[in-house]
Amino acid sequence: MAKPEYGLTLEGLGVQQPYSMQAEQSVLGAAVLDPTCIDTIVQTLRPEMFFVRQNRAVYTEIMTMITNSEPVDIVILADRLAADSAFPSVAEAKGYLAELADTVPSLSNLPHYVNLVYEKYIKRLLMEQAREILEQASDDVESKIMLESAEQKLYEIRSGRDTSNTQQLKYAILDIMSHLQRLAGPNRKDYMGIPTGYSYLDHKLTGLGRSDLIILAARPGMGKTSFALNIATNVAKQGTPVIIFSLEMTKDQLAGRILSAEAAIDSHLFRTGIEKDSDWEDLTRVSEVIGPLPMYLDDTSSITIPEMKSKIRRINRTAAAAGQKPVGLVVIDYLQLMSSGKRNENRVQEISEITRNLKIMAKDLNVPVISLSQLSRSTEKGRADHRPMLSDLRDSGSIEQDADVVLFLFRESYYNNDEPETDMEVAQCIIAKNRHGETATVDMIWDGAHTRFLEMDRSSRD
Repeated sequence: MAKPEYGLTLEGLGVQQPYSMQAEQSVLGAAVLDPTCIDTIVQTLRPEMFFVRQNRAVYTEIMTMITNSEPVDIVILADRLAADSAFPSVAEAKGYLAELADTVPSLSNLPHYVNLVYEKYIKRLLMEQAREILEQASDDVESKIMLESAEQKLYEIRSGRDTSNTQQLKYAILDIMSHLQRLAGPNRKDYMGIPTGYSYLDHKLTGLGRSDLIILAARPGMGKTSFALNIATNVAKQGTPVIIFSLEMTKDQLAGRILSAEAAIDSHLFRTGIEKDSDWEDLTRVSEVIGPLPMYLDDTSSITIPEMKSKIRRINRTAAAAGQKPVGLVVIDYLQLMSSGKRNENRVQEISEITRNLKIMAKDLNVPVISLSQLSRSTEKGRADHRPMLSDLRDSGSIEQDADVVLFLFRESYYNNDEPETDMEVAQCIIAKNRHGETATVDMIWDGAHTRFLEMDRSSRD
């Protein structure tokens, strides 16, 4: 556990950090004696969870050998440990590895040893967080900042994520190699980007990347709220919880749009009234299907990002207690209605702060965040081609800078609806920025009556 160079320390406070040498050695001894035990170990433990430096080094080398599909050979292991200066000599490394093999009381008790190492690690993290809170209080940090920091660290600890900011390259490489192995395994879908429900868009984006900030921008009335709701519903149908923060529409209006799209009932009828029995039957049938979906709607006006994070964490705590999944997608409608919660007369600067904090939220919660955004009027003035460009993003260049992905919605009929040859249904989703891959244009169909976008049959275009 890293100690601060200055300020309060756990030792200075008279606190001894908990760990179990016997449990750590028993876990490593099991890995050395029977490499098949490693599958049980790696599901829970990471190198930083071992308190003793030598034990951490041994586990790191074992993980490296497994990742590289090498047998866990004691001679090779000892040689590498000595080369990395974990032990003064190869002889001492061999002696310690032999000691580990003799330490294991019983391989059948391995899950108990693994759990004990993990429990001690969590307690050390909690103690370190308590130290940080004390240090912040002594430095007269604002209480709001302290609460946000403490809540974030607790969330990270609860979700099993590394709370340290600094990591040696070899540990990061181990994480990448492990991730690649998981992508090649039977549960690869659990580690890939979240599918949007539109196959060609997913092909270009490789799904919605966890920790990505995705900006979905268009002129008013182009259908960006409908498209975001379509994606959110598709994601929820896969069993991934979604939360939608709407600063413009009420929860009832959002639910109406979702029902209209799913039941294929004219959205106009949700304002004038539904009369046909067949429509009522479709509405009842769809309601029974999508009602239980893990979708959360929040229509709090002028909500701030810290308030969003607090609500998401509250949902995640409830879900964890019930053995359910945490929130996997956040949708915000829309960016220009948000407030930083601070007095700021410079709107451009405030938008810059908001987009930066949205990216931080995506990273902290490890979920994709889709934020809708308005486009400037420049798309309608003085240009023959009305297709939007990154420079059309309204209010701040930081939107383009902070976003991992920028999507534009475009329909020619929006501008040429009086011309008889204009196809009112043709739409495009333009991938204008893609930090993880190529840009592209995805052809779609706009079903305005039912507030939904449909995937165009690509075979008809190819």
